[in-house]
Amino acid sequence: MTTNALLSELPLTPLGFGAAQLGNLYRATSESTAQGALADAWDCGIRYFDTAPHYGLGLSERRVGSFLSTKPRNEYVLSTKVGRLLQESPHTAHLIDNEGFDVPAAYQRVRDYSYDGIMRSVEDSLNRLRTHYIDIAYLHDPDEHWEESSTESVRALTALKDQGIIKAWGAGMNQSAMLARFIEECGADVVMCAGRYTLLEQPALEDLIPAAQRCGAGIVMAGVYNSGILARDKVSSTATYNYENAPQELISKAQNIAAVCERYSVTLPQAALAFASHAPHVISTVVGMRTGDHVHQTVARMSAAIPDEMWTELEHRGLLPRYVTG
Repeated sequence: MTTNALLSELPLTPLGFGAAQLGNLYRATSESTAQGALADAWDCGIRYFDTAPHYGLGLSERRVGSFLSTKPRNEYVLSTKVGRLLQESPHTAHLIDNEGFDVPAAYQRVRDYSYDGIMRSVEDSLNRLRTHYIDIAYLHDPDEHWEESSTESVRALTALKDQGIIKAWGAGMNQSAMLARFIEECGADVVMCAGRYTLLEQPALEDLIPAAQRCGAGIVMAGVYNSGILARDKVSSTATYNYENAPQELISKAQNIAAVCERYSVTLPQAALAFASHAPHVISTVVGMRTGDHVHQTVARMSAAIPDEMWTELEHRGLLPRYVTG
């Protein structure tokens, strides 16, 4: 796979491995399955891996770190997230995590965007990831914490970058407006935008993408399937959007888009991945993968040829704004 350059020659492969599912998201994943998925991703040429302490209360970071510790450190790009500290919680260790991960609740997440909190978060992640530096550190969902994250967090991340402990920093969120602010007001190098530039919606075109263009920042796209509604060839009447039941109007829109795609022998997931990946200033697209089959399926989708005529028809039918694909 070819690579793009981020800032000072930090290479991200166009497809990145999203490791939330390796934290046992929604259901348990065996160690052998997790390591097999990572190995298949490596064999397919994927060299960008994204994780977070939040994913399985550190399980995802430990699994990713275990695998990557066997690879030359200069041959891959690794990102994780800050803003959620993991504190031991022995009194809940007999329970299961209540934030969607099938792991014992032996830790509790504590939101902390302070200078010291960011420093501790990175130190803890370095230990779990078995590495001496992190390529990209993203502030994780700081939606309700702008004042602290835009000052204290940014000060800590800047210091860590100056020390070479991280190579770049930014934020990862399910909105685009605040990501644009992190770029324009705080000097973020790269941001991860989840679900806000997809076949169904493009708010990032109004704020985030122009900000990245003005400031020369990179964008990593995530959530390209809008949490499920765009993930299958046929759109189910019970499809999910933003991790909830999708409203009927979005189901109908997705079904209409899928029908156009089918006429060009393109699947809806192929179109969703291609659309998000080719937005301006997008340097990589991260997709969650749990198994080796998921890896090979995603790589095949990423490689699909999409005819220009399909985008043109989607525009003419009012399913994409005309200005999106030009």
